[in-house]
Amino acid sequence: MTDASLPEGLRQDLAALLDDAGIRVDRPLVARMLQTALMLGIEHTGRLDLKIASSALSEMRDAFLLFQPFHEVPKVTVFGSARTRHDDPLYLQARDVAAALAADGWMVVTGAGPGIMQAAAEGAGARMSLGVSIRLPFEEKANSIVSEDAHVVSMKYFFTRKLMLMKESRGFICLPGGFGTLDEMFELLTLQQTGKAEPMPIVLLDADGGGFWDGLRRFVEDHMIPSGVISPDDLDRVLITDSVERAVSEVTGFWRNYHSLRWVGDRLVLRLVHEPTDAEIDGLNERFADMCAEGRIERSGPLPVETADDDAVDRPRLVLTLKQRAVGSLHTLIRALNQLPSAG
Repeated sequence: MTDASLPEGLRQDLAALLDDAGIRVDRPLVARMLQTALMLGIEHTGRLDLKIASSALSEMRDAFLLFQPFHEVPKVTVFGSARTRHDDPLYLQARDVAAALAADGWMVVTGAGPGIMQAAAEGAGARMSLGVSIRLPFEEKANSIVSEDAHVVSMKYFFTRKLMLMKESRGFICLPGGFGTLDEMFELLTLQQTGKAEPMPIVLLDADGGGFWDGLRRFVEDHMIPSGVISPDDLDRVLITDSVERAVSEVTGFWRNYHSLRWVGDRLVLRLVHEPTDAEIDGLNERFADMCAEGRIERSGPLPVETADDDAVDRPRLVLTLKQRAVGSLHTLIRALNQLPSAG
């Protein structure tokens, strides 16, 4: 059975329920969720599956409520080990990078646990910290930095937690950690490589003189690239550094000229902060012609669908028809846009 096979009487009852609740905005989406829930019951879905679906939706709602008041504030997520001790140089590095970003107006999102997560929350301070914790039998509760201002939401499932740690952020900093940290880091790289997430700055930050991430780079260069399982430039979108200053610059500088993107059919719209010159656009076409499936990179006003949605209509924009397999290399074009002389 599908949503379309929902009995007519139930569809009418559902419409009446939405009317009674006063739901007008995005009504079809709310109706779709309710239809899906009803179909799960009609199809005699197993109790465990129902518990998973119910808990996941409830957790996402709680997280949406936590993040909603800060929608306009730029956020950076900091990943790292829960086992890092307070006197570890990595702890100080996480605290310092979070403090620097918070001072620049960025909120810091963490997993709300001990170790690197607590260090980042300490650096940012309670007002500029958000936490998405996980309920585990052997880990501590949310650290006091995020919990004292109730800037924390607790999750049962790792997949809902990971969604919220990534969904709202415009930059990511990963410090050395274990399986969980590496899982989060590789998830970021996968989303970027496949184009399932918008291009974002990713920093792999180590302590001064540390070699943790250098080991990853060697593995990529010695094994993954030669075996053909990734492209030679897939790691180019990542900055590996032991400098707090470079980490901060990488995150904030990514948004120096690039503002946002939107797909309209097969056309990619890149919204900018500064209007590029004709000569700069010609230079971009010379450099990135192989990324275009057809035509050129062109200046454009807001497309009709953007105007209808009032979507960044005041921003200068460039439009191109991107080759499907070039989506993972968008970061190179964005970095070029940030380096244009017109960007100031």
